[in-house]
Amino acid sequence: CPSPSTLKLPNGTRICAQLYTDNSPYYDQCCAGEVLVVDPGEDVPYMPRGWAARVSSLVVGTRCELTVWSRAGKKGKSRRFGA
Repeated sequence: CPSPSTLKLPNGTRICAQLYTDNSPYYDQCCAGEVLVVDPGEDVPYMPRGWAARVSSLVVGTRCELTVWSRAGKKGKSRRFGA
């Protein structure tokens, strides 16, 4: 997985978090599959089409916090992740 301090787009723009569809018990195979990029300050109450219940791992950038909910529309239990 990338380190939190290296989460940036190719043009150098900072990324708040990256969510991945594939995970593995082996560290060198974690953070694989499709990637969903979360920009700083982005508010997404619903997962994009095709992403519901598919995220298996994530990395949150430095100076950023990601809050996720167990149900769509910011309902259910929540959990916060940070670097």
